[in-house]
Order: sequence, then structure tokens, then C-alpha cells
Amino acid sequence: MKYLVKFFVVTFFLLICTHTFADQKIVVLDMTYALNQSTAGKGAQEFLTKTFDDNLKKFAGIEKALKEEEQDLLAKKNILSKEEYGKKMNSLRKKNIDYQTERRSAIDKITMQRAKAREALLKKLKPILQSYIEENSVSLVVDKKYTLGGGTESDITKVIVEKLNKDLPSLNLK
Repeated sequence: MKYLVKFFVVTFFLLICTHTFADQKIVVLDMTYALNQSTAGKGAQEFLTKTFDDNLKKFAGIEKALKEEEQDLLAKKNILSKEEYGKKMNSLRKKNIDYQTERRSAIDKITMQRAKAREALLKKLKPILQSYIEENSVSLVVDKKYTLGGGTESDITKVIVEKLNKDLPSLNLK
């Protein structure tokens, strides 16, 4: 008798759980793809990459000039007086510190622009995703990197990217 009661209780819970989970619709969204392959995301990446490369070239030239100036100063060490050598060395150190500060601020600026661009994309993506959830009666949206598998019919990435491209054609980074 005990086993019969346990059997009915377990069967009852399985039927209820199956019915409850059958009504839920779970979809997958590849956030990395959505942010990187949208029109605005691609434009922001291109702008930031170009800015980074330009800064890299600029700072490589400055660094080369500083090294040449240092080598020139070291070559003239025996010719110059100690006071003159000290003044020029201090001047070179100040230029080097200024160079490091400028380089750090340029990298920080690019990092801030990247963060702002990501935030703007996510801010625009949230209402698009919310409207999709309401229109299609979706119970749960999971980021693709956290899933182990699933069918392609549950992937909504391309639909969301198309809607994002319509709503946000570009991010105006400067």
C-alpha cells in the first residue's frame, strides 16, 4: 500500500511539472554576436580600432624620438658639463613623463568610449528584447554562451539584430 501511494504521488508531481514546463517558451540569444555584428556595433568597433591604431602610430613616433634624444644625450655626456647634462636629462625625463601621461589618457579615453558604446547598445537592446518577449510569449531568454545545446529554432539572435539595426543604425562616437 505504501508503494502504491508513493507511485501515485510521484506520478502526480511528474504530470504537473511536465504540464507546467510544456507551456514555457525558452529562447537563446547570442549577446556577443548581437553587440558585435549589429550595424552600430560594427561601426563603433571600426571607429575605436582606427582611433587605437592612429594613437599607436603617433606614440610610436614620439617614443622613437625620445629614444633618439636619449642616445644623443648619452653620446654627448663626456662633452657637456655636469650641470648642462643634468638639465638636459631632467628635460628628457619630463618629456618622458608627459609622453606616458598622454599615452595613458589616450588609452583611458578609448576604454571610456568603448564602455559608453556598449552601454548605449545594451540600453537600446533592452526594449527591443522586451517587446519580442511580450509579442512571442517567451518565458525565458538565455545568453548563448551559457547553454550547452539546443535547436536552431530557439535562437533569436538574427531577429534581434535586425530590429536593433532598424532602431539604432549607428553610434555617434567622437
